[in-house]
Amino acid sequence: MPSDKIILGFETSCDETAVAILKGNDLLVNIISSQVDIHEKFGGVVPEVASRAHAESIRNIFHAALNRANLQISDIDLIATTDGPGLVGSLVVGYNFAKSVAWSIDVPLLTVDHMVGHLAAPLIENTEMKPPFISLLVSGGHTQIVLVEKWGQYTLLGTTIDDAAGEAFDKLSRFCGFGFPGGPAIQNIGKDGDPNKVDLPRPKTKHEYNYSFSGLKTAATNFLNNLDSKDKVTRSDFAASYQEAIVDSLMNNFIKAVKDTGVKNISGGGGVMANQRLREKINTFGKENNLNVYLPTPKLSTDNAAMICIAAQNNLITNELQLDDVRLSSVIK
Repeated sequence: MPSDKIILGFETSCDETAVAILKGNDLLVNIISSQVDIHEKFGGVVPEVASRAHAESIRNIFHAALNRANLQISDIDLIATTDGPGLVGSLVVGYNFAKSVAWSIDVPLLTVDHMVGHLAAPLIENTEMKPPFISLLVSGGHTQIVLVEKWGQYTLLGTTIDDAAGEAFDKLSRFCGFGFPGGPAIQNIGKDGDPNKVDLPRPKTKHEYNYSFSGLKTAATNFLNNLDSKDKVTRSDFAASYQEAIVDSLMNNFIKAVKDTGVKNISGGGGVMANQRLREKINTFGKENNLNVYLPTPKLSTDNAAMICIAAQNNLITNELQLDDVRLSSVIK
């Protein structure tokens, strides 16, 4: 795709309404409207509420993106949108809006897999990143180790067999009343705590690269339920220890996969990749082993439309849709 093409991207897979505009290597605008305040009282994302919020805000965010980029709608050369995985109602809102805009100005509409977007996110600021590399993708719904032998050729080395890492943060945070979303809340509460104060397990699975976080969550809740008032464990100590257990579990399998495959480039993505402790450990591992580390900034780690634009620009797409074919089955996964 010519580098001067202007790409308009949409991302509505969960609870962020995101719109971005990319021209070549220049990210002109990247707007992310979070629904955290809406879902916080529920302790988690409510799908019906999320889709309604997307429908109410996407038009205004779209116009704001054009205004900030100082562009007219006629300047857009290509439109890209997430086609899954994610919440069906939320995906349909973004897909239908993107399809309508593409139809109105007669430009191509491309659909991008959400996880491929996370794979591509480091390219926004690291244009030199090239396969082969291994990426640790960690979000509220996914925990995956992916070997990228070349763009478009992906091997899933490991995944979670129960909760994703993001879910493990959210569920424990809800149990403790720490706040939502769980990852940032636990990170904030545990910033001055002792990560070695509470002895929590680092669960292993039969498959060497797979993850399991349900046992860790159970061990943590059992510890709290049996906590004696004489035990000198602060709220901060517990949060830091729980975070450390999740990060260690993520790193153990990731390190093994990197060493087993012998790749020299490592990457990451997904909302949990915004976690400071996880980023610190990945960078330390990379430095100690002379690896090239490509991590998106925290803002580009969480769900955003810039990653959808960069994936479309590099032809990392699911398919090209005919504008007269609704094909909503393509977003229901």
